[in-house]
Amino acid sequence: MTSPKVKGKSDALVFFGATGDLAYKQIFPALFGLVRDEGLTTPIIGVAKSGWTLDQLKERAKDSVSAHGGNIKSESFVQLLSQLHYVDGDYNVPATFQTLRKEMGKAKRPLHYLAIPPVLFATVTDQLAKSGCADNARLVVEKPFGRDRQSAAELSACIDRHFSEANVFRIDHYLGKEPVQNILYTRFANPMFEPLFNRNYVRSIQITMAENFGVQDRGRFYDETGAIRDVIQNHMLQVLASLTMNPPTGQEHEAMQDSKASLLKAVRALRPEDVVRGQYQGYHKVPGVAVDSTVETFAAARFEIDNWRWAGVPIFIRSGKLLPVTAAEAVVEFQRPPRETFGEIVSDASAHMRFRIGPNVTVALGTRVKTPGDRMVGEDVELILTRQPAADKPPYQRLLGDAMNGNSELFTREDIVDAEWRIVNDILGNVTPLYSYESGTWGPDEAEQLIADDGPWLNPEPSGDA
Repeated sequence: MTSPKVKGKSDALVFFGATGDLAYKQIFPALFGLVRDEGLTTPIIGVAKSGWTLDQLKERAKDSVSAHGGNIKSESFVQLLSQLHYVDGDYNVPATFQTLRKEMGKAKRPLHYLAIPPVLFATVTDQLAKSGCADNARLVVEKPFGRDRQSAAELSACIDRHFSEANVFRIDHYLGKEPVQNILYTRFANPMFEPLFNRNYVRSIQITMAENFGVQDRGRFYDETGAIRDVIQNHMLQVLASLTMNPPTGQEHEAMQDSKASLLKAVRALRPEDVVRGQYQGYHKVPGVAVDSTVETFAAARFEIDNWRWAGVPIFIRSGKLLPVTAAEAVVEFQRPPRETFGEIVSDASAHMRFRIGPNVTVALGTRVKTPGDRMVGEDVELILTRQPAADKPPYQRLLGDAMNGNSELFTREDIVDAEWRIVNDILGNVTPLYSYESGTWGPDEAEQLIADDGPWLNPEPSGDA
């Protein structure tokens, strides 16, 4: 599809899967925020096959906004309800989309949000095109973008039949998080940092996303996904790109994506020896999990980037459930001087820059300072450059607002998705050993062996302040 990029703000927002969990947890609170903070006045049309009425959808919106801290007695919430429409019908039936076309009224630049399983993307996009609802429209799709490289390509092909890439917005909510954007800003807005981010000064990079809880009630979903597909292929590779990409060139929104795409295309594909997978003890007892499941709840991997800036610098990423803390952060370790002037034995981890991504936001520098006294000896300290609470604006509010304005900067693109799948494609599934680990530990011991020559792992502190 080569239709031109839609110009101007979208004048209707249609979201499929209006009665589902994603709508309850993310979309309704985001819509309320857009009405309250950004003056959204366009028609908002929910579509689902649930046998519901508009009044039932409004009650669902009320419950959702209230559960997420919104004021349902405010003028903004009353305004949201007045903009809300509902179409109940089967996605396979043309009449559903004919009704949708009527509900859209005079809208000429609709935005369609597919908060539905990817298996339904082809059906819905075909029906949108046949009904005329796809004309001059934008399309937002939710991850997962396939299960591997081939399925992702097939998914993109079905979307491309009716929507040009310029009008497709692939949501990875991690890109809407303030701390992730803060990595890019800190790097490129400060002249003292950017010159250091290369192989001449950086020894290694570690990225950790830890959760101190298990799969909980998502057993069936998680057992079809695993840690690599769930967060490493997307969220963690996006953080890697933010830490290592070249500065974007030009003022277009595409410039940021172009730089990320170039970087991710230079990341080597993972080999089995680059990966350690783990599964916490007791995972098989979770409802929905197969008794013989080989799905990983922990994964650690070693990445390398084949370009001049980062040649030879190892990058380690790990993510897991039932680890000691819930935290996400990236640590850039700098090279020590070629000779320790004061003859001390100094830890390799004494010079670093730490980006705390969650639950709070912290940027810190690890350094050494002299201890008081006659001797020229020092101690490791960490200078906190900034410490902030998490941003008030939820990622989905930011992302939906950007999509309606046609701003693609915080979304991922077809070639970026393909590059991410290429990196992990050969190690998906049960192709590497699966090791057991105890709840409350940092995963299997084999993860320490993975980083042995460049480690140790730098474990996030619970508060993120240390």
